[in-house]
Amino acid sequence: MAEEWNQDTGEVVYRSRDPIKNLKIRVKLQRVSPVSALVQRVQEQQEEGGGGDIALRTLSSSAGTSGYRPGDDDEEVVITWQEKLFSAHCQSVTTSEQETPTFLAERMANVRRRRQDKRTLDGAGARNRLVTWKPSEEFIKNNHIINTPVQTMYIMADLGSRGKLGLKENEHVLCTIRVDSNGVITLKPDVTGSKGPYRLEVESHKRELWRYTLQHVSECVQRDEQEREEILYKDLYGRHKEYLNNLVGSDFEMPPSGALRVFINGEIVSAHEYEYDNLYVHFFMELPKHWSSPAFQEISGVTQSCRSKTHERENVAYFSHPFSFEMFLSEEVESEDVPQWPVLYFEVLSLDFWQRYRVEGYGSVVLPQTPGLHNITAQTWRPVEQGTVSELRRFFIGGSPELEDVTYVRIPGTFQGERLSRFGFRTETTGRVSFRFHSIHQSRSFLDRSSLRRRMQSVLDRLGGSSQQSSILNVLDAFQRARRRMQQARESLPKDILSATASLQLEQSTA
Repeated sequence: MAEEWNQDTGEVVYRSRDPIKNLKIRVKLQRVSPVSALVQRVQEQQEEGGGGDIALRTLSSSAGTSGYRPGDDDEEVVITWQEKLFSAHCQSVTTSEQETPTFLAERMANVRRRRQDKRTLDGAGARNRLVTWKPSEEFIKNNHIINTPVQTMYIMADLGSRGKLGLKENEHVLCTIRVDSNGVITLKPDVTGSKGPYRLEVESHKRELWRYTLQHVSECVQRDEQEREEILYKDLYGRHKEYLNNLVGSDFEMPPSGALRVFINGEIVSAHEYEYDNLYVHFFMELPKHWSSPAFQEISGVTQSCRSKTHERENVAYFSHPFSFEMFLSEEVESEDVPQWPVLYFEVLSLDFWQRYRVEGYGSVVLPQTPGLHNITAQTWRPVEQGTVSELRRFFIGGSPELEDVTYVRIPGTFQGERLSRFGFRTETTGRVSFRFHSIHQSRSFLDRSSLRRRMQSVLDRLGGSSQQSSILNVLDAFQRARRRMQQARESLPKDILSATASLQLEQSTA
């Protein structure tokens, strides 16, 4: 039977809890001589039914039973993890055939030669290249994922002839072993086992064929040692669990009794379509009545300045600026009150070359009223003056009309009147800002099935319907005003017309 080659050279992944230093791989490398290759070809012809013109017995007797030449063409070695085995170098110093290697030549033959073919890099080197201006698809795929640190080991063979050992072009990779910190071992190719050997063709001054096998020969652990190891791991995991419990604490942190805790993890994502570049955003949060926050918490912030770039025909400045707020709503809310939700006010500004700023727009966002993920885009505007003088001043020397109170974007909390007039206030629509919010709600009432839970639910219902309640009240108010006007018009009509209308309605109802 002709020998079958192993064509499966893909990666194989294993997982082990044992230290990687216990790994042992036996590598057996043999050169396939031209005579043995011819024997194999004749064997294949014999199997296909062809007679063949060459006597198989004659070739087999000259090639040996296995078809391989022993001696320098065969090598077998057991390699452990990160073991260094260097190929032997030529010990000849002169061209004389009668030369005897000296003691120094024999010692230096086992020393690894350093390669002189250093790669030239542009600039100060790839490690100092902080920004890659034109990344390739492979670069993006490899650098935008979370990678676990991996150690790599190569098993290589120096297939050069005598006198040409140690040259880079004669070195070939037989197996690649990668190990990460999670105990995942990747082999390429896999150990042969019961499969056939791998085939390696070398193109040099003459074409050569090599065969090699990979065998896993690590020592198997004894039963008693395995049991002791399992007990050790169990004890280690138990201690680690106790350590984590001590760090976190045994009691789950709960909000104060009679309060709703709201966590907001937000992000100012981007700003779109503003007139000038070098944008930054200043923001703060306003807490309405019945709301409070920890004394140590900052409720305002400012982003970094960011240059804009064109994306889908829009000028976009990407901030990706994170912020977080923690707030408490008291459950002692009167039934007739409509609780207001906190509002995030912000202003977008720009910087010029002389560090002079301009107001690009004002806006506000009502924080999400339900837990979960929310993506919100807010439109902005800025105040303007009549004439071109203010715009010329804004362009040449910076500065622009500003709001003394940013809460004037909505109805200020300090306003006590019934109507807020903005008559004569000139504004101009500018760009928009995108936000991303992750909201979390926590309350003891969520765990209580008594009246406290129903009371808290009523508060949340009023919070969730506060935005719709104002519109509904406006519609009801309009209906009431229309009803009063109809009643007044009805009272102003003469009595004979009213009696005729009533008799007509009676006849229609009778019919």
